[in-house]
Amino acid sequence: MATIRDVAKLAGVSVATVSRVLNQNGYVNKETEKRVKQAIEQLNYKPNEVARTLFKKTSRTIGLIVPDISNPFFPELVRAVEDVMNIYDYTVILCNSDEKGEKEKEYIDILKQRYVDGIILTTNQLTIGEVSKIDVPVVVLDRPLDHSLPSVIANNYEGARMATRHLYDIGCRRIAHIQGPLHVVNAVERFNGYRDEMKELGLWDEQLVFLGDYNLKLAKEVTLHALQTLSIDGIFAGNDVMAVGALKAAQQLDLDVPNDVAIIGYDNIPLSEMTTPELSTVSQPIYQMGAMAARLLVKKIEGQSIEQSQHKLPVQLIQRKSTMRE
Repeated sequence: MATIRDVAKLAGVSVATVSRVLNQNGYVNKETEKRVKQAIEQLNYKPNEVARTLFKKTSRTIGLIVPDISNPFFPELVRAVEDVMNIYDYTVILCNSDEKGEKEKEYIDILKQRYVDGIILTTNQLTIGEVSKIDVPVVVLDRPLDHSLPSVIANNYEGARMATRHLYDIGCRRIAHIQGPLHVVNAVERFNGYRDEMKELGLWDEQLVFLGDYNLKLAKEVTLHALQTLSIDGIFAGNDVMAVGALKAAQQLDLDVPNDVAIIGYDNIPLSEMTTPELSTVSQPIYQMGAMAARLLVKKIEGQSIEQSQHKLPVQLIQRKSTMRE
């Protein structure tokens, strides 16, 4: 394997000159630069990226921290970030925090040691004070943190009101809500939208709210309990994974969905079309969100001006068979 010294010898220049050509740092006349590049190509020389990173304090790498990659919502988000970053010749390091603040802090320390050029956060375990100390460009995705940080989110509040109103419009009057984790901002926003719509409809009853924690198994368990102890004819689940759990519970009790109990989820992950019946849902522009966050981060890394740093994207209600009553 060729070394930088081999390139210097073949080109008839010093190692320092080859280094300046590789790093585009310092003046090298065009003829010398041409000889160095010809020598690099002839020897098929590959620079030591670790050494270059240490020298330049940059790596053309970004970190992407997600709370739970097993949640079907996040793979599409990750794919969008990776697709855009690849266009700009950045590599993505994926970190799974498991909704644990300490693990998130450890990942950030590791990413900084690797001289990542920026970080995209899709969790909200850290305070704004902790994030401000990261000392590399940060963009917040899916879960808002603070207006001082560029962010890309969906309109969770309006989406929740939309879902609740849809259940009312098809005849539901006892509408339960399976809520996501209490510490997750988008779960709280969806709960707030559900609560406010129920109050406006004159149907608000706090006994109809159950914690599902964005978990299929837990959502199934709380739905089984709710359907057996309360009169419920509609369920708005805070994400599609919990909606699947609710659907399984209804089917276990031999209830007809949607005629006995109608169910709607949130996110529009592929799984929502694979159930029987197919799940109605509130669709987030998942890929668009990830792509937009990636472009924002590139602009921050490259020092470009950002005309708009806060983005709240619209959502869309998609009706499928789980809310199509006869």
